[in-house]
Amino acid sequence: MTVRVRFFASLRERLRASAVERELPSGATVAELLALLHEDFPAFAGSGRVSIAVNAEYVDPRHSLADGDEVALIPPVSGGCLRPGASE
Repeated sequence: MTVRVRFFASLRERLRASAVERELPSGATVAELLALLHEDFPAFAGSGRVSIAVNAEYVDPRHSLADGDEVALIPPVSGGCLRPGASE
C-alpha cells in the first residue's frame, strides 16, 4: 500500500521535505511508518515528540494505515508573544 506523509513546521525544515510517499505492507501501523522514516531521514531522530494525524484525525502510533492514507507529522508549536504594551 502507498501512504503520503506530510511534514509540517520545523520538521519540514529539518528534513528538507514537505511530503513523501512510502510503500508499506498491508496492515502496517503508524509506528512502523515512523521507524521507516527514521531510517530514511537521520535528522528525524532528533525531532522529538510529534503529533500524528491520519486523514485529518489525530491518532496514536498503534493506528493501522490503509492504502491512500495521508499522514501528517506535526511538531509542537509554541505561541507568539504579546505586543509591547498589550494586556493579557
